[in-house]
Amino acid sequence: MTRELTVSIDAMGGDAGPGIVVTALLRALERHTHTQYLLHGDEAVLMPLLAAQPRLAGRVIVRHAPERVTMHDKPSQIVRRGQNTSMWRAIACVKAGEADVVVSAGNTGVLMAMSLLQLRTIEGIARPAIASIWPTMRGRTVVLDVGANVSATAEQLVDFAIMGEAFAHAVLNLEKPIVGLLNVGSEEQKGNEPVRGAARILRDSRLPIAFHGFVEGNDITQGLVDVVVTDGFTGNIALKTAEGAAKLVGQYLGMALRRSLMGRIGAMFARGALNALRRNLDPRASAGGIFLGLNGIVVKAHGGTDDIGFAGALSMAIDMARADINARIAADRRKLEPAAEEEQAALT
Repeated sequence: MTRELTVSIDAMGGDAGPGIVVTALLRALERHTHTQYLLHGDEAVLMPLLAAQPRLAGRVIVRHAPERVTMHDKPSQIVRRGQNTSMWRAIACVKAGEADVVVSAGNTGVLMAMSLLQLRTIEGIARPAIASIWPTMRGRTVVLDVGANVSATAEQLVDFAIMGEAFAHAVLNLEKPIVGLLNVGSEEQKGNEPVRGAARILRDSRLPIAFHGFVEGNDITQGLVDVVVTDGFTGNIALKTAEGAAKLVGQYLGMALRRSLMGRIGAMFARGALNALRRNLDPRASAGGIFLGLNGIVVKAHGGTDDIGFAGALSMAIDMARADINARIAADRRKLEPAAEEEQAALT
């Protein structure tokens, strides 16, 4: 029997407000029947929304939080005075063991700072990373880091590989995900020292990872590998570029189909294919950002998401908890220690 999980939610985060959170809960109940929800936010706002949805009775508990994190708050400032915000209290429930996961559509930088301060990282993991799921020609690919760390050492890139591989295995149901390091070329001599160093460690370690080697930017959408590892600076630029390219293709296609009568007629006949294209490019399907490497599961929904996107983020978080992804990350990270000690001994 599936065990009951508890999801802690920052109900006041995001652009659309708590209304889409409550509607998303109705969607989530269709798939996750053994789940409880803790909503953190303004009781005066949340209680009337829940009262209008009798199907949620007995599944949702409201925890009053008088303040909220805005999209304009700076992490360094709000973390010091944010203990009364809905975001802080949602994370605190995971830290206290009252909830298994936390989901928020709020400020990404503040969410990462608060999560790191309260939950800390898994033993052996120096820094957490933000992962994103990209549609590809072969299905879906995990890309990390996409914004948590501006730079990364070779050892940190290896940690990202471990975390990304565990996520792809547990959530994307891939038996042995193939991992690649994002680089400016596929040749061994290409790239900076952290990238080349990470490649050496992954090739020589005893980690149960199918390491492909280097991949280039155009290999991501081709689906050449299942997990693409990079630093947060490069990953964030790649992510924003891909999102912009997807919007451009959609706009160009729409303009071309509306330009003439034949184009509009063609669009009617191709409606099924166009709908499939729209679904594949829909950012709501990616569940926003997945925080990996923390002593707790944190999922960041897109700030401008609707109820469909937020429900997807809830499902992603629940799937991660059921797969016990952090236990796999911790176990694989421990396997790296003997290889690192041997390499250090050889150097000395």
